[in-house]
Amino acid sequence: MTRPPATGQALAAAPACAACGAPVSGRFCSRCGAPTEGGSCPACRTPLSPGARFCHRCGAAARSASAGRERIGWIVAGVALILALVVIVWRSGAFKPTVPDMANAGNAGPALEGRAPDISGMSPRERFDRLFERVIRAGEANDTATVIQFAPMALGAYSQLDSVNTDARFHAAMIDLATGEFAAARALADTILADAPGHLFAYLLRGEAADRQKQAAALTVSYREFLAHYDAEMRAGRAEYAEHRPVLDAFRTRARASLGQ
Repeated sequence: MTRPPATGQALAAAPACAACGAPVSGRFCSRCGAPTEGGSCPACRTPLSPGARFCHRCGAAARSASAGRERIGWIVAGVALILALVVIVWRSGAFKPTVPDMANAGNAGPALEGRAPDISGMSPRERFDRLFERVIRAGEANDTATVIQFAPMALGAYSQLDSVNTDARFHAAMIDLATGEFAAARALADTILADAPGHLFAYLLRGEAADRQKQAAALTVSYREFLAHYDAEMRAGRAEYAEHRPVLDAFRTRARASLGQ
């Protein structure tokens, strides 16, 4: 026996969702999920229609204070769970801290013994010099990880200098050499020669770049130019030569040995 179609009066009497208007048969709408049964006012206990936000009798909010406290409790519990997971991951060693920003870069990495001083209060040039020393000392110790970590910071500090002199260019070029940026090192050597023709730093940088790239002809040219300008440049008494005398002496010894002088 087939079921007769519903009459207009029967359709009118069928319950509908207060939120979307769809026919409902349970406690929640199958289309939008809204509750189909009204609660009661937490203040005066008056029955409320489904979806009501305020009591039509006393005006109180339909959601009780206990429901709000329950929601807050779940949020706190969720945050506590996340924090607990972070602590577990941290202690397991799987969490790796991010690289420190430029302001406090002196406090990270194993290149220097002990805890490095905070460089956030230093001048831009002092910050650059400190990071340069960190990279160079790490390179001397074959600490590649520290070189890779701090070289970009040092070059970033160099780019922030208000003015640069020959010594700063030389330091930046040495960092480029340590990271294999030979073209950048040669470019800085060119700027040194443009400002100070015959400057020994330029020939040294060109020679180091050629040596590391195994360019014998270019290395020989750098040796010859370095020795050709050495005496006159040393008589000039440049302050940067005194500060880097061991480096200049070592390169001169290599140049003379290579050229048979």
